[in-house]
Formats: sequence, structure tokens, C-alpha cells
Amino acid sequence: MALKFARLTRPAIRAMPPGGKLSEHGIIAERQASGDVRYSVNIMVDGQRIHRVVGRESDGVTREQAERAVEQFRTKAREGRLDLPTGRKLHRTITEAAEQYIERMEASGGKDMKNKKRHLALYLVPHFGGDRLDKLSTFGLQLYRKKRKDAGAKDATINREMATLQHLLNRAASKEWGWIRKEDLPEIPKAREERKKIRILTDDQREALLKGAAGDQDARAWLFVMFGLNASMRHSEIVQRRYDEIDFAQCRIWINKAKAGEREQPITAALRDALLHQQTMETDPEGWIFPAVRKGTKLPHREDMRACFARAAIRAGLDPKACTPHVMRHTAITALVKQKVDVPTIQKISGHKTAAMVMHYVHVFGQHIDDAIGGLNIGSSGSVTPELHTAPEGEVPEAGNVSPVPLRKTAT
Repeated sequence: MALKFARLTRPAIRAMPPGGKLSEHGIIAERQASGDVRYSVNIMVDGQRIHRVVGRESDGVTREQAERAVEQFRTKAREGRLDLPTGRKLHRTITEAAEQYIERMEASGGKDMKNKKRHLALYLVPHFGGDRLDKLSTFGLQLYRKKRKDAGAKDATINREMATLQHLLNRAASKEWGWIRKEDLPEIPKAREERKKIRILTDDQREALLKGAAGDQDARAWLFVMFGLNASMRHSEIVQRRYDEIDFAQCRIWINKAKAGEREQPITAALRDALLHQQTMETDPEGWIFPAVRKGTKLPHREDMRACFARAAIRAGLDPKACTPHVMRHTAITALVKQKVDVPTIQKISGHKTAAMVMHYVHVFGQHIDDAIGGLNIGSSGSVTPELHTAPEGEVPEAGNVSPVPLRKTAT
């Protein structure tokens, strides 16, 4: 039966002054000097007193979550699973911390939650399980890395799992959560990843890709490719856009949720004109640019455009395994670098979190590299046999960490 509150009501909590405190049914709400509200529980369960901080309002914690915490303690007591150590507080296990971490992060709009939940559910929680959160060691984490490596996982994959665990531990040691002390944080072992080659499209390949998308049965495929080549936006950012976010006069799109936070995204005049044309054919001219195909889906917009993009790549004569939607982003950023656009401007357009990420493209494609190597362009006087320094027929010399998108293999 749901609890009824006479004192700890929402209006009463909102009206509570700094330093004020309200308590009812073992739940305590306290307004701190910062204006934030801290929720805690103080109840007797199985003959033992439990006094625990649930969390703060700024972290997305509400009275309902405090109610659920009380119910969880009482449920465990009824099932005989409540084992509170005498003389000290109940320490969180990895399993318990993971559950509360996901709940809090989702309530506060955490990023990349799909992968975080997968890392915890499939790998981290099954391995560490009942281990105490404050007793994780670097040696134990190294054993985890070895186990995943022996199972065939790549270093980059394990690094992503370690990043999820590190974020959980950092939040657990934060002042707001206070689950563990900062000195309890272990050093997270990470391996050096092999840098992948940056694949880019040539001018002819870009034209072919646009034509291939225009001939697809999905009417939105061409618009998706226009977005990728003209705005350097990520796949997920493109499919989540709405017409009411576009400033057609200024050629801007407002992106409210992205890796590096919200931003105002510049677009080209060509993309603006394409969007204006598409808008005239929409039943909802202010709604989603890539609306869901079926009714009753989880999301009101498309979630994935890879299938139609792969078909467009095949029509363009490109290898669909190598030519992914992210290749369009690489191509657009590379074009800006070759035009000698300054790094802050490229960062503004690409939406990278740091300038260092943009510099990777500059180091590979920068005009200063071509200018510098031009100074070493010394021709042979005939004393060197050209055949000794010529690549075998059909072989293309590799240029740094860059490779063109390969063509699609066809049957002979």
C-alpha cells in the first residue's frame, strides 16, 4: 500500500527554507545552505537501525526514490537477506552500486547510458559481483583485463568498460554522492589502443554517394547523406534533428544533446535549401526531419540510417563495410583542414570536445605538411635506378594514418 504523507508533501518540500528539515515515515528531507534538498532514511529494520543518505535533488533524487529505498530494506529483511554489520554502515557492493548508479544517471540525463548499462550488466557486475565498492584494487582490475583479453576482447573494448567503471567510481567518490572516499579510488589500468586509419571520400566518391542515395527506395537517404557531407555531424545527431531547431536565415541548427554538450551547428546553403525543399512536403513542417517509419515505436524519430546508407554506398561502387556514415564526418572535417580553416573554427563546426581531437586531422592533412615536404622534392639526375624505388604494379604506397575508401569488390 502506498504511503500517505501529511507533512512531507511536495509543496512543503518546495517551501522549505535553507536549514529546514521535514521527516515522515522514516524519510528525511533537509534543505541545505546551497538550496539543494538532501534525502535520507532513518528506520528500524530487523531490529537494527539504518540511517543512510539516499541522495540530493540536484542528482535527480526525489521522495519516491527514498520510499523505494525504505521498501528495499524491508523486503530484504522479510526474505532474510538483510545482513548489516554491527557498529558500521552497510557498505555497497559493486552490484548494488551499479543499480543505484544507473538509476541516478538516467534520472539526471546521463550520456551513453546504453553502453554503460551493457558494460555493467554483461561484464563488470558478473565479474566483481559482491566485492565491496571501496575495496577495489588496481591488481584486481588488472586481473579483470587479463580475463577479458583471454576471452578475445580487444584492448579498445576493455578500455571502454574500464571507462564506465571509472565514471561510476568517480561519481561514488564525489562530494554529492559520498559513497566512498577519494583515497579508496584505485588506479584504472588502460592499454594503449591502435589508432585506426581515417578513411575519407574523394570528390568523385562524394558525388557518387549522393547519386546512390538519391536512387534509394528510402526517400530520406539522400537527405541523410547531405547532412553528413555538409555539416560534419554525427549519425546520432543527424537523426534527432527537428525543423523547429533550424534557423534558415542564419544557416544554423540547434543541437540540444551531443557528446560535447549543446551547440549551435553551422550548415551549408546547399543543406539549407535541401531542408527547405523537404519541409514543403512534410505533414508536420515543424516536427522531426527523420520521423519514425512505424507508429508506436519507442522513439518518435529514426534511430539508425545505416541500412539505406549501405545501399547507397553499394550503388556508388564503394565497400559498405569501409564506407560507414562516420566516413562522411571525416571527409567534411578533412575538407575544412585542407582549406586552411583555423582549428577553433573547425572545432565549432565539428562539435569536438577539445581542440586536441581536431589537431589529429591537422597533423595528417594540414597544408603545412604538404608545404614542408615540398622542400625535399629533389628530382633524380639519373644516377638512381627508378625501378628500385617504384612500388610494384597495382600497389599504392601508404600515406601515414590515412587511406581512401576502398571500392566495392565485384564478381569477375
